[in-house]
Amino acid sequence: MENAPVVRFLDRSTPPHIVTLILLAGMSATAMNMFLPSLPNMTAYFQTDYGLMQLSVGLYLGISAVLQILIGPISDKVGRRPVILWGLGIFLLATLGCIFAPTAELFLVFRMCQAIVAVAMVLSRAAVRDMFEQDRAASMIGYVTMGMAIVPMISPMLGGFLDEMFGWRANFWALFVMGAMTLWLAWTDQGETATKSGKSLTRQFAEYPELLTSPRFWGYSLAAGFCSGAFFAYLGGGPFVGSVVFGLSPFWVGIYFGAPALGYFFGNMFTGMLAQRVGINRLVLIGSLINAFGVLLSLVIFLLGYGSAMSFFGLMTFVGLGNGLVIPNATAGMLSVRPQLAGSASGLGGAIMIGGGAALSMLAGATLSEATGAFPLLFIMFATSSAAVISILLVYRRERRIALQNPLG
Repeated sequence: MENAPVVRFLDRSTPPHIVTLILLAGMSATAMNMFLPSLPNMTAYFQTDYGLMQLSVGLYLGISAVLQILIGPISDKVGRRPVILWGLGIFLLATLGCIFAPTAELFLVFRMCQAIVAVAMVLSRAAVRDMFEQDRAASMIGYVTMGMAIVPMISPMLGGFLDEMFGWRANFWALFVMGAMTLWLAWTDQGETATKSGKSLTRQFAEYPELLTSPRFWGYSLAAGFCSGAFFAYLGGGPFVGSVVFGLSPFWVGIYFGAPALGYFFGNMFTGMLAQRVGINRLVLIGSLINAFGVLLSLVIFLLGYGSAMSFFGLMTFVGLGNGLVIPNATAGMLSVRPQLAGSASGLGGAIMIGGGAALSMLAGATLSEATGAFPLLFIMFATSSAAVISILLVYRRERRIALQNPLG
């Protein structure tokens, strides 16, 4: 039985407390989606079109994907703590830039800079893997992201409320305050968990092929990428469906928009309870099937002509539940393929997941119109959720083949 690391809250000489890891991951999720109910009003303020403002989702995710390729090896080299602190500091400056940007184009530049907050998500997960073995890590990541799920469940509601009361900039002032508090917490509690690598960054990046040639790494990464891809497509298209297709105000878009986070909370709770007993592969498969089922049911309802805001957003709870089962377990799997490369694996796996999400988000935003309704978004989501099922089945196939080649273990 593995001994748990000694942790003292607000003592940076020990590993970070789970509260700190939850809030770090939550800060990253909040920065991604808190302002989404404001997109229609921001479009009007900057006197541009929705497609341009919607790039604030896709470009943010794209830059986040690129950064995650860099974050892992850098943190393996210099440690988790300094990368988190620098990342949060840059995030605060970028948030001020978003607030005072005079044009939509300059806003998008600073919005892309905000993507540096990805360090909080990537390295909170890597810190868990630093401290625990695979199944226990999956369980702990589940608890971390279960707590994190509360934040994106509330943040769109808060964002819609702030927009209606004070205007869209209030969302970014709220992000600045929360970012400053998170930076203080990381400074006081984020003890170092990584054993710093003696290798140069060039050698660190040269080890990526070791991960990229692993079928199991690809299986876990693609399962997480495709499953979360359905959610990222929803991020790109959901505000349009709510505000344009169903005519909801920013406040009600925020209320409905948090539906997946409710499922995500319970999915992560089940992961925390079951990962060590059931195993990560089975939970990834179950989660992928739940994700696909929710989207398929919503699509069938729309095809039959009974689609509504309640059915569309309500069934997104299944997408959240599926992601809550898939992401922490698939993440623990990809981080365990080469445990000595946990930081690099977290960054590379995150880049695959977020990069795919960026493309799907922009695709969803580009294909939606009043004439098409929600159909393009639902078709995209069903295709990606089905691909997640296939990806984890390939992991099963690979592990059976390994077992046959080495029956004695």
